[in-house]
Formats: sequence, C-alpha cells, structure tokens
Amino acid sequence: MRTDQPLPDLWLLSDERNDHLLERALGSFAVRIAFVFRHYHLAPQERLARFVQLSRLCRARRHLVILADSALTAKEWGADGIYGAPLALTPRRGGLLRVATAHDLHEIAQANRIGADAVMLSPVFPTRSHPDAATLGPLRFRLLARRARMPVIALGGMNRRHAARLRWPRWAAVDGLAMGRTRPHS
Repeated sequence: MRTDQPLPDLWLLSDERNDHLLERALGSFAVRIAFVFRHYHLAPQERLARFVQLSRLCRARRHLVILADSALTAKEWGADGIYGAPLALTPRRGGLLRVATAHDLHEIAQANRIGADAVMLSPVFPTRSHPDAATLGPLRFRLLARRARMPVIALGGMNRRHAARLRWPRWAAVDGLAMGRTRPHS
C-alpha cells in the first residue's frame, strides 16, 4: 500500500472471539476496509500461518492489512502497517503505516509526537472486550479527537448504529463488523 492512499473508513480488528468468522466477514465487504491482525492468542508459527491465510483474502479484496507487532515483523510478513501503543511504534520504516492506540489526552499527545498516520481512540461505548472499562462517550471522544493531528478511528462498542450516533465516519470494531450485526456494503 502506498502511504498516500486515503485510509478506509471501516476497520476490523481480529481477536480470539471473532477468528472463526473472519473469512466470511472479510469477504463480505464491497468497500475497501482495513484489517488489523492481532491474534495474540496463537503460538508464533500458528499466528504467522493464520496471518498469511487472512492477508491473502484481504489482498484479493484490496483491503489494507495492519499487523499488531513490530515493524520488522510487519515488513517480513508483508503487512501494510503496524498497530500498537504510541511508544511501541518504531520510527517509520519502508512506507509502513503506523496506527497508534489511545485512551486519553496523554496518549493522543504521544501519537502526535511520533507522527502516527492514524490513531484508534477508545473505548467510545461499552464493549464486550472490556466490559468494566470507563467509556469516553460521544462528547469526550470528540474533544479528544480534536487534539489529534492525524485521522482518528473510533473504537469500543462500535457498530453501524453507534457510528451514526457518534456521527464519525471512521470507526473500528471487533464484534460490530465480524459478528454479523452489520454488513457494510457502501
């Protein structure tokens, strides 16, 4: 992926809960999305094999492929970018996109300092991943998003209904896109 291409509006994150649905979900999008491969639950060789399998499907659909790992691993595996906490993201390497995670103003400032290409700000709404976590809500999300110098991707309890409520075009989900509750085609 060339870094001058616009970022997709929809982002799908993998995890152990949605693994069995990923082929169907990734194949169902008529629009280009970004897929963040996490799969922390797998042993290294299994993780690589699953990444190869899913990235082939993504490439066939022209989806962006982001890896939650180091820049070195992302280059070796053929990912378009890396995903993680701002301080874990290494300096730009070979055109890899850097997608930072943030939960507060301090982490937004870190993402700004390192020049991240995008930041996932969460949790906006209650989420199954972290059911007891305090949420940002729409107002605090917008206030924090204004401080970012890069595109902001809403994460946490996101689905089509919550994205419309938030009135935010760029959003990511673990369950909200993979679990069959939404089927974005436009």
